[in-house]
Amino acid sequence: MSRLVREWNIGSKVRHSGCPEWGVGVVTAAQSLVQEGVRCQRLTIRFDKVGSKTISTAFANLLGATDAPSFPSFESPSGNTPMSSTDSILNREEKAATEETFLRLPELATDPFTTLPKRAAATLALYRFTPSGASLLDWAVMQSGMRDPLSRYNRHELETLFSRFRQNLDAHARKTLKELKKLDAAAFSQVLAQATPEAQAAVRRIDINR
Repeated sequence: MSRLVREWNIGSKVRHSGCPEWGVGVVTAAQSLVQEGVRCQRLTIRFDKVGSKTISTAFANLLGATDAPSFPSFESPSGNTPMSSTDSILNREEKAATEETFLRLPELATDPFTTLPKRAAATLALYRFTPSGASLLDWAVMQSGMRDPLSRYNRHELETLFSRFRQNLDAHARKTLKELKKLDAAAFSQVLAQATPEAQAAVRRIDINR
């Protein structure tokens, strides 16, 4: 059963309620369509913090830029002024929201508008990251859009977040590859053959046949 969702026009300024840290975005392209029975739009939005993103309003909850509060800054209060209880709550919510960005899988691996083989290949490509050295920081930069994740998180915190991300990745990879193998065994074999040794090892580890 379809439902009406708010429609956006080119030039509309929006915020993504699930990713407030992306900042304000400007709609640069808009296409009306039906996704899983829902009347919606496929939007290309240029966010001031993370660049352009392609989003379906069937899945993403967008708000007008003036309808939602801006994402609070990470800067600590200066001087010796004590933080109010409201400040503390905002800081906890801010960090929780930001941690969610580390745990999400990139759009290339989950975009319902792309083909299943492409999503599978993008998913396997994520196994190139490891929880050590420069690779951990490369992953943190990719996930968060921060120039220097270590300015807000210590290495132990990033390693913990990476471990949780890897759990999400394993679950998504198992589901995606299992579906691909069932629907198109040839495409599954091709995607797996083109994957890195690290990704192939991960496929053996997660055991998509169970």
